[in-house]
Formats: sequence, C-alpha cells, structure tokens
Amino acid sequence: MPWKQKNETLDHLISLSGAVQLRHLSNNLETLLKRDFLKLLPLELSFYLLKWLDPQTLLTCCLVSKQWNKVISACTEVWQTACKSLGWQIDDSVQDALHWKKVYLKAILRMKQLEDHEAFETSSLIGHSARVYALYYKDGLLCTGSDDLSAKLWDVSTGQCVYGIQTHTCAAVKFDEQKLVTGSFDNTVACWEWSSGARTQHFRGHTGAVFSVDYNDELDILVSGSADFTVKVWALSAGTCLNTLTGHTEWVTKVVLQKCKVKSLLHSPGDYILLSADKYEIKIWPIGREINCKCLKTLSVSEDRSICLQPRLHFDGKYIVCSSALGLYQWDFASYDILRVIKTPEIANLALLGFGDIFALLFDNRYLYILDLRTESLISRWPLPEYRKSKRGSSFLAGEASWLNGLDGHNDTGLVFATSMPDHSIHLVLWKEHG
Repeated sequence: MPWKQKNETLDHLISLSGAVQLRHLSNNLETLLKRDFLKLLPLELSFYLLKWLDPQTLLTCCLVSKQWNKVISACTEVWQTACKSLGWQIDDSVQDALHWKKVYLKAILRMKQLEDHEAFETSSLIGHSARVYALYYKDGLLCTGSDDLSAKLWDVSTGQCVYGIQTHTCAAVKFDEQKLVTGSFDNTVACWEWSSGARTQHFRGHTGAVFSVDYNDELDILVSGSADFTVKVWALSAGTCLNTLTGHTEWVTKVVLQKCKVKSLLHSPGDYILLSADKYEIKIWPIGREINCKCLKTLSVSEDRSICLQPRLHFDGKYIVCSSALGLYQWDFASYDILRVIKTPEIANLALLGFGDIFALLFDNRYLYILDLRTESLISRWPLPEYRKSKRGSSFLAGEASWLNGLDGHNDTGLVFATSMPDHSIHLVLWKEHG
C-alpha cells in the first residue's frame, strides 16, 4: 500500500476504536516515538553528544528530568570546557563533575557582573597630609610614600595602617616583611626597617630624582632609575655602587629585576635580567656581570622617536609588554620580536596596569578596563574619579594579578586598582564579594 493509503486505513481504524483500544494505542506510541536517548545510550556516548551543546543549552536540558540532570551534571569535560571558554583556570586533578558545574554557574555570574559593570566596589585610605607620589602593593598590603616625609603600610582588607615611618620625599617604594626601599626626589635611595623606622642604608650617587627602584635579596642587588638618565646597580647590604649603566637619553622611569624563563643567544633560563625604560626605549641588561656591563638589546616602537611609551612595563621572564599611542606591544623575550600589537579602536591611549595569559588590565583618564586577550576585545569597564596623574606612572598601580591568568573562583578578591587623589587620600577599587 502507498503511504497515503496506509494513513487513510489507520484513520479508519482509529475512528472505529473505543476507549480501551485508543489507550492501548497511546501507551505503545509513547515507547515508539518518545525515546529517552540519554537514558538508553551508554554513558560514554551520551557524554560525546553533550559535548556538542553550548553551556546555556545544557543548563536548559538539566530541567527536562532528574535523569537528564544527573547525566549532564556528571559530564566533567563539558563543564571544564565551559569554564575555560569564560577564561577560568582549570585544575584537572579535580574530577568531581558536580564541582565543575557549580564552578561554571559561579563563573557565569561573575562574568555577567563584569559585563554589567557591577563586579567592583570602591574604598579610600586616609592618613597622609601631603601628596602621595609612590605606591607599591604586595600580598594584601599597600605601601604609600608621600610628600609629608612619611611612608605608610596599609592592610587593604581592613583599611588600617599597619606601619608608619618618617622618611624622605618618596618618588618610588618597594617593601617586604622586614624593610622598605625608597627612591627620592632628593636624588638618593634609602633602606628602612619597618619595626624601628630606622634608616639602615643610604645610597648616594644619582644627580637627579630617583623614579624607580627594585631589589633582590638573593643577589644582594638593588637597582635604581633616575632623572639623570642613568641606571645604577648597588650592593644592597653594603650600600656601594657596583655599576652605572648609561645609554638612556630621557628620564629612566622604570627598572625591573626579573629571572629569565626562556633561552636565547644572549641569555638562558635562570639568568637574572634588568629592564630599564624611558619615554621612548626599553633597554635590556645582564645582571651578575656588572663589570663592563653592556646593553643586550634596545626595544622601541618607532625609530624616529615619534611614538612615546606609557610609563608602565610588564616583564614576566617570557614576554615584555608596554603600551603606547599605537596600542599594546608584546615582545617575545627569546627572540625580541614583536609578537602582536593589540589595538582598541574604540578607545585610544590606554595605559597598561597588568598583563596575564587571559586578561589585561588597562585604564585611561576616565575608566578602568578589562581586555580579553583571546579576542582582543574590552569586556568590562569601571569609572574612575579625577585622580592625580603622574607622567612617571608611580601614583597608580594594579592590585592582585593572579586573576589575569584566568579566574578560578578564589582569586577574584582583594585589590584591583589603587591611585592617589588630589586630597591626599588613596582611592581603591576592590573586587565585590560573590552574591
């Protein structure tokens, strides 16, 4: 019989059927037409099919039945992939599937807060009586150096001042548990003891203000960058000058001491490297061979010096990142080649605060921005007050940086950004706690 005739025959049979026959027909059609494939298929095949669905569809499927919810929630790989797509770090050792579904739900909430500009909150630190020029953040503690001849150490979580000591005018600060190192407008560098407030070392030799300092206890070395266009390398414990590095033709606004993580013709993994930056150039120096130390490489974004570099520098041992009017430049430290230039057409002249594997933190005169480095698009912004602007980049900084390598549900806490204000207070931008 052709299909049309079959249909007419069935219609005729149905019209002749009573209630008992129709119930029988309905019960048999249920099993023939509505087959629960997630219930019938082996679990491995169910997981394979689920991997083709997007997370939002999966969440909808969880509402179909308890069985579907159980199967979908048990698919570890699906939820881990969903978390990765949002820029979240994944610990592969955790195989509890229900855990990863919960992490995804937490992640989607946090990402929505970022997109809706509701992920942060603000606070202030009040205590200085003059302009605050220098900031440095580490492990929940923020150090501030001021024109009031003092430096203070703050607990960001409580807003309380932990230490306050008398110093010189601070243009740069860096600290650890025992000591504070300051670069000053009086052309010197000093080392102070937190517990007593005593100055334990005084480094004299620069003929201009010292705008940046860095040190390493393991090497017993301190480096300083100055308005006299030089970088000096000092013996941290003895206070003696080991070398003066020349070649800059502008104020040296940033020095960074960092262990190299890649191999090249000029350095090996484990070597300590010094980076110094001015308005136009970044210079790379070897550390550990102070006598006759020669610059390994000079990086710039324009040979004719028509493009200035922003006074912020990121170096993690593998990549050098700096922002300019042309965009965000990323150099490969093994080859010194420019890997990419990230441009944000909608907003020009963004300054760099932090750079990670997944996100970058940027800002301008009005907003704080989060850039997704995978898509090179801005995903969030946060309004900033009229903060005190500094050509040297010392009066503002990023807080916790681990989340830039990917959120994990625990590292989106604490300080995001801090800057000094015209009223001598410190403006803080903090992660808002999860709802």
